[in-house]
Amino acid sequence: MSQPGREQREQPFLTNESDVTGLIPRGLRVGAALAWRFIVVIAALYAVVWLMGYLSAVVIPVSIALLLSALMAPAVAKLVAWRFPRGLATGIVLIAGLAVLGGLLTFVITQFSSGLPQLQQQLNNSLNQIKDWLINGPLHLRQEQIQDFINQAIGFIQNNQSSLTTTALTTAGTIGEILTGFVLTLFVTIFFLAGGDNIYSFLVRGVPARVRRRVDVAGRRGFASLVSYIRATAAVAVVDAVGIGIGLWIVGVPLVIPLATLVFLGAFIPIIGAVLAGGVAVLIALVTKSFIGAVIVLAIVIGVMQLESHILQPLLLGRAVRLHPLAVVLAIATGLVAAGIAGALLAVPLLAVLNAGIRSLLHEHDPDPATVDALHSKAAQPNDAKPDEADAEKDNEKK
Repeated sequence: MSQPGREQREQPFLTNESDVTGLIPRGLRVGAALAWRFIVVIAALYAVVWLMGYLSAVVIPVSIALLLSALMAPAVAKLVAWRFPRGLATGIVLIAGLAVLGGLLTFVITQFSSGLPQLQQQLNNSLNQIKDWLINGPLHLRQEQIQDFINQAIGFIQNNQSSLTTTALTTAGTIGEILTGFVLTLFVTIFFLAGGDNIYSFLVRGVPARVRRRVDVAGRRGFASLVSYIRATAAVAVVDAVGIGIGLWIVGVPLVIPLATLVFLGAFIPIIGAVLAGGVAVLIALVTKSFIGAVIVLAIVIGVMQLESHILQPLLLGRAVRLHPLAVVLAIATGLVAAGIAGALLAVPLLAVLNAGIRSLLHEHDPDPATVDALHSKAAQPNDAKPDEADAEKDNEKK
């Protein structure tokens, strides 16, 4: 007897032998679909990262200009509110900012230069102490051995003079690139401060009309997150500089104010910058004071870093940009590997902007760009109201 049900079940495989999709398990099909989509996304991200690296001479100055704009835009808006023309307000804020930055750098360089003879004398004393310890200490090295080591070091420098010269020329070229980048950054910052709203509106007009309002609000919240990040980072930098500066003053390390200023500037690179600046302070303490003094300074730097990571970062940066400390560390590490110091500087701001913008796109219901002030820190947080709640609020407002 025939079995119609069985024939009907086997009919698709008998009539279309070339279609083998039905023979593949569902789990394998889903895995394959996810895999090729994942490969496409990774390839697209790799292409974007490669393109940004290829255009790094433009991308980095524009990114730094955006950070500077987030730092200076509130001051420009305040002057505009006081009836200053926007061009004049931009010029005043920009000149004041350059004066402060130039004054800090000039002060640091001047103080280091004036303290260099004393530092060199203390370095010679420290080297003599080390030499005496090598001869009379537990190693019992001979004077000839130490002199042979010094001669070998001098011979190494002479033998590699060509490579050192090439490195110096490369460094000179790098300095030229830095100066060019600085001019480009300054030029872009002027336009961002003077006409940033018009530039942003022009970019938003390229978005499809049905999602334009949502993208507009997401971009505004991303910039507000950037403003909050800059403010919080400046506050953390001040606390780091004051804490380490007081510690250096108590220990009696020279060049206290320049070192504190260096810590302040380095703190704008989260975690890494302040650690490197603190390391310079420890080295100077080791040269000018003693091993015990260097250990004390190291303890002070570690204490300030603990204060930053456990109190300041959660209270200030955590509230400002809503990022987990692990995400911050991983972002800095990834940026450092991908683009060096510039990547470490820009990784966390980029992550903060993406976090605020994506949260706005995913959770906001019927956002209104006119209600979002990108220069206010609270604007960085999206409106997470549910659709029913948002409709109820609108009905209440109408009543």
